[in-house]
Amino acid sequence: MFINRLSVTDYRNINYIEIEPSKNVNIIFGENAQGKTNLLESIWLFTGCKSFRTKKDSELLRFEQDFSKNKIEYFAFGREQTAQIIIDKKRNAQKNGIDLKSPAELIGEFYAVIFSPSHLSLIQDGPVFRRSFLDTALCQLKPNYAKGLARYKHTLEQRNALLKDIQYHSELYDTLDIWDERLSSYGAAVVFERIKYSRLLSENANEIYFGISDGKENLTVEYVNNTGLYVEDPYEIKEFLKNKLRETRRDDIFNKITGIGPQRDDLEIKINGLSARKFGSQGQKRSCALALKLSEANIIEKVTGEEPVILLDDVMSELDIKRQDYILNHINGRQVFITCCDPANVLRMCEGKTFHIEKGCLV
Repeated sequence: MFINRLSVTDYRNINYIEIEPSKNVNIIFGENAQGKTNLLESIWLFTGCKSFRTKKDSELLRFEQDFSKNKIEYFAFGREQTAQIIIDKKRNAQKNGIDLKSPAELIGEFYAVIFSPSHLSLIQDGPVFRRSFLDTALCQLKPNYAKGLARYKHTLEQRNALLKDIQYHSELYDTLDIWDERLSSYGAAVVFERIKYSRLLSENANEIYFGISDGKENLTVEYVNNTGLYVEDPYEIKEFLKNKLRETRRDDIFNKITGIGPQRDDLEIKINGLSARKFGSQGQKRSCALALKLSEANIIEKVTGEEPVILLDDVMSELDIKRQDYILNHINGRQVFITCCDPANVLRMCEGKTFHIEKGCLV
């Protein structure tokens, strides 16, 4: 999978940019706040996922502009294709000239993996970041997972609202059984897919991390839930969650929030059996994050047969020479977009097509 042409109009600080990238390495360079990350973000949106920087589509528009228009011509699944995203008050999408009901329908049509400095904190930050990493990866692989996750979150919001109202309307207590049934059903589907993906992730990440550490260390990744759940059958997971929701109902009413479920789960990442978050050095944590993101790309290729486009947002400057060399060697053969301030260091390690951006325009 690769992009043949990209055009971006009135997107954040970008006035108009059109490029014909290389099928291999593309280096986007310039000073800070010139639009490099914005260009990568515009590519990411074609995955059908939301921006990795904001939840508000209105923030994606250039100042005082009514709409933004972004388009790619790309090769995927054995043929040339096109996709277009127009942003006004919300995002609207087309694929091969046909209007889509939602940009989410692009999920599974174009694959990309984004690696930014924020991902280097994936290990040491809180569980919410690791859950987001899992969900974003799974949403690309399985469009139905994205729909199921949305249903779970919506049902969770409704149950939490109910928990807040029960103290004023006791007659609502009997409706909790209905919400618990729905929440456990949707939650079981989320947990089941996360467990399966975590196993794939652990296998792939260990192989990569073993290489980064010169064969000195092993990495394990395990999905950990906050309920003591050890079953793996979807039906058993549902029954387990439903029973736990009943057991913790009094606490939930007192706290006015649902205390158990996939919204509380985490990924446990260990180096040679020890918690990377608690005991890993800064270098080890960065290597773990690098292994996880490279594994994400490998899994997409193994599951779909398509190599994802790799987006490296100013991450090379955060890595030492050894890790820079490893990441470039590992993604060899895939289309890569790398942003940086000085292209010399990247060009030292690989050949690539360069694009200089200044004030939202190509120079």
